[in-house]
Amino acid sequence: MSDDFELETLALHTGIHRSQFNEHSEALFLTSSFVFDSAAQAAARFSDAEPGNIYSRFTNPTVTAFQERLAALEGAEACVATSSGMSAILACTMGLLRAGDHIVASRSLFGATVSLFNNILKRFNIETTFVHATEVSAWEAAVRPATRLLFMETPSNPLTEISDIAALAAVAKKAGAWLAVDNCFCSPALQRPLELGADLVIHSATKYLEGQGRVLGGAVLGKRDLVMDGGIFGFLRTAGPSLSPFNAWVILKGMETLNLRMERHSENALEIARWLEAQPDVARVHYPGLPSHPQHALASRQQKTGGGIVSFELKKGREAAWRVVDSVRMISITANLGDAKSTLTHPATTTHGRISQESRDAAGITEGLLRIAVGLEAVKDIKADLARGLTR
Repeated sequence: MSDDFELETLALHTGIHRSQFNEHSEALFLTSSFVFDSAAQAAARFSDAEPGNIYSRFTNPTVTAFQERLAALEGAEACVATSSGMSAILACTMGLLRAGDHIVASRSLFGATVSLFNNILKRFNIETTFVHATEVSAWEAAVRPATRLLFMETPSNPLTEISDIAALAAVAKKAGAWLAVDNCFCSPALQRPLELGADLVIHSATKYLEGQGRVLGGAVLGKRDLVMDGGIFGFLRTAGPSLSPFNAWVILKGMETLNLRMERHSENALEIARWLEAQPDVARVHYPGLPSHPQHALASRQQKTGGGIVSFELKKGREAAWRVVDSVRMISITANLGDAKSTLTHPATTTHGRISQESRDAAGITEGLLRIAVGLEAVKDIKADLARGLTR
């Protein structure tokens, strides 16, 4: 499709390649392999002399449609789809890095990402230095001659800290490294990291891209020579952390309403954040759309809105936090986010429960912290549900 179209239009029309039946909705190709017309064509496909589908581990029309649509939304040259957000991070790191390389990462990351860097990549002699997400000078100081990758989430999980993408892109470029940005919390509807200088964008398509908590998926995006020729696609083709065609089809349908959903998620989240700031049991609210947020001005420049994630700290610690969790009737108690339904979790004992207490302390994840992914319900009902545990 033309680059002149707006995101709302690209999200509806990009990636549609109609079959002989001329269907209006995207077709779902549930097949493990594809048939060749001749031995010569099979040889040409496997040698990359001729484009076309071979085997659904790495080529499938429905998955290709998802990759094309997400690449259009992010303004990327290429996209590699994976089975989950974590497999996207794995494909990025294992595809680009080698033994002896060094990563500089924000200490404010999803717990499984911290575990991947600390426990798995370390076994392959790939070391990681964790720094404060918002201190550019700390990133600069952590760079070594062996540094090949700077990795961050912005906004961060769960405290919604905002990293300066343009400033860190400059740090990465000076170091001869790549900057990868996990854009899960915002999606391309609210933030486009490649336009700000990032080299790579990571997605858990499980979250806002799909939007209804139905299937898993992930993606890595960037320039074609880095994503396709630089090792990421090669890792996927060989190791096989592939996105299933069915999941790709479900996510494609979810992406059609991405912009509308993100507007509503953001509107609801801002109202909930303002309401939480006025609650006497709440010590602090973390939300980029609030003027009280330390990086509010930066968020206003980088993002279209504050997004749909709000974290807040209870004055009386874990007991008070668990009381809120146990009191909700409508909000789902689950660690997932980006769903049309509001979800609530206690990060210290769930999403970040497997990392060390030292790492949680360094990341500011207290026992009284709760994270709510604000859904599309009536705001009045979300407030009433949270109030049950806040007013006892």
